Amino acid sequence: MTLEQFTRNEGQVARRYEYDDGAVLVVDFGTGVADASVDLVDDTVIVIVDDEQYEFELPEGASDAHTFIKNGVLTVELEGDL
Repeated sequence: MTLEQFTRNEGQVARRYEYDDGAVLVVDFGTGVADASVDLVDDTVIVIVDDEQYEFELPEGASDAHTFIKNGVLTVELEGDL
């Protein structure tokens, strides 16, 4: 999973936090986001922000993932041996 695809727009911040039992990916699309949604289909995270769509595969070893987006901030919580 690459964070570079989320930082194409200037001022957009993406971070990955590693923990013993998993990882968390956070992308701040900004407060100006009018319409945003996230869905998890099999091992693919699909993010739609305004008219742009982003897709990425969960990393090897991810046994479970939880996704949500609120106030323009996408959070993907990954569990497993990453």
